Amino acid sequence: MSDLDPDIRDEAENNRYALTVEGETAVVTYNLIQGGLMVTETIVPIPLEGRGIASRMARHVLADVKGRGLVILPVCPFFAAYLKKHPEWADVVHPTYRATLGL
Repeated sequence: MSDLDPDIRDEAENNRYALTVEGETAVVTYNLIQGGLMVTETIVPIPLEGRGIASRMARHVLADVKGRGLVILPVCPFFAAYLKKHPEWADVVHPTYRATLGL
């Protein structure tokens, strides 16, 4: 099974990935850097909290970045915590952040 989710879209013009569920939009914001993406924030609207949406988006973003041959700099606290729980994604994390996260 692919970790790419067809419902999540990369809105590059807004520097974010977005997922709309029940009229609410969750987002992962990023800044483009040379060779990768600096993930800055994950926002899930209150009505969608507790449903695994942030994790669903994290898997998609990581798979997309990996598929594009890029690395991720997880400045976002949620992404940093997700990566600590899922070290199988360590190869997608920028080496400096890998060391910081203990991956």
